[in-house]
Amino acid sequence: MAKTQLGARVDEDVAELARKRAADLGLSVGDYLARLVQDDASGLRARAVAAAARFLAEHQAVFDEAEQDQHAPRGTRAA
Repeated sequence: MAKTQLGARVDEDVAELARKRAADLGLSVGDYLARLVQDDASGLRARAVAAAARFLAEHQAVFDEAEQDQHAPRGTRAA
């Protein structure tokens, strides 16, 4: 497939994040951006976010209980 060069201006911190994430994935920045756009256009990202929201909704009580246990006093303390 033919490739087209795009130019985009982004903040330096965004550019650095893109470079680092692409390197982490073993991709060029262009391939990383292409993957992001394809995932977004295909609805993959939206489905992943929806799945995460469903998981949290179904298991919120477990997370709440664990958080309460972390903040509960742990026995008596010596003076």
